[in-house]
Amino acid sequence: MNVLNKLMGGVHRLLLAALAALAVASLIVAAAPALAGQNCEPRRPSLDSMRRDLALAASVAEQLDGMAQRDGTRVVLIARAGQDLSQYGLRYSHLGIAYRDDAALDGRGAWRVVHKLNQCGSSRSALYRQGLAEFFGDGLYAHEAGVVALKPALALRLAEQLKDDGVLTALHEPRYNMLAYPWSGPYQQSNQWAIETLALLAEPAVTSRAAAQDWLRAHDYRPTTLQISSLTRLGARVSSAHIAFDDHPFGRRMAGQIDTVTVDSVFAWMQRSGLGGAPLRLLTLPAERVPRHGAVAI
Repeated sequence: MNVLNKLMGGVHRLLLAALAALAVASLIVAAAPALAGQNCEPRRPSLDSMRRDLALAASVAEQLDGMAQRDGTRVVLIARAGQDLSQYGLRYSHLGIAYRDDAALDGRGAWRVVHKLNQCGSSRSALYRQGLAEFFGDGLYAHEAGVVALKPALALRLAEQLKDDGVLTALHEPRYNMLAYPWSGPYQQSNQWAIETLALLAEPAVTSRAAAQDWLRAHDYRPTTLQISSLTRLGARVSSAHIAFDDHPFGRRMAGQIDTVTVDSVFAWMQRSGLGGAPLRLLTLPAERVPRHGAVAI
């Protein structure tokens, strides 16, 4: 948030106050400021983009509250579009696990997101617990949210565990690779942490990353295969500390076939496996259109 320090004036201060009310972020694992594998160039957010970020966060909170009132939804997978991945046929870039904390805000309740962030310009990462304003305030390519509600039985198992920092860090690997291979290796990317932790929370027998990956295979998770040429791989590896390919099987790597965990593949898997409902695309709705008793599938 230090990039906001130069924004002056009463309107700016009011906006920041509202943003802070929705944020309530905490660091689960000590680390430096982070971005989720996004462009690390300094950016100066405009007042309009800040307004849009905050409006999206508020609208998503209202729609999630509507889902909670109608269906008893307590835990969802939530995604943002931090960069344009359309060339790979992907809509969303970053995944978190959101839960409703009924004790927050003096009993009024609030949605919290736990997720993994890459430390900007490095190959390291950390875990965060944030409010929706922080989650959607990290620089968006598209102002929309992707949401999948977990089935009630699974959500019930996860709800309390998501508040336990010790549980969330159990399978965290700080060595970060934005294109980490999902079935082995020394690295872990953000979306990968989310589904490996989902496996840990869902199955008591899962006590290691290897066991989590076995559980994901058994439940038919299928990673996305990206077609990335050798020249592109070389350029990315040389210029980006948070990208590596040495954990991928040699034959597939040489063929330009890079398997990794994407939000879109996770959303498809949740519905296919019966672990979650159909993905919802949530936009910023005018206050009078925000549903009080359900989310809108767009």
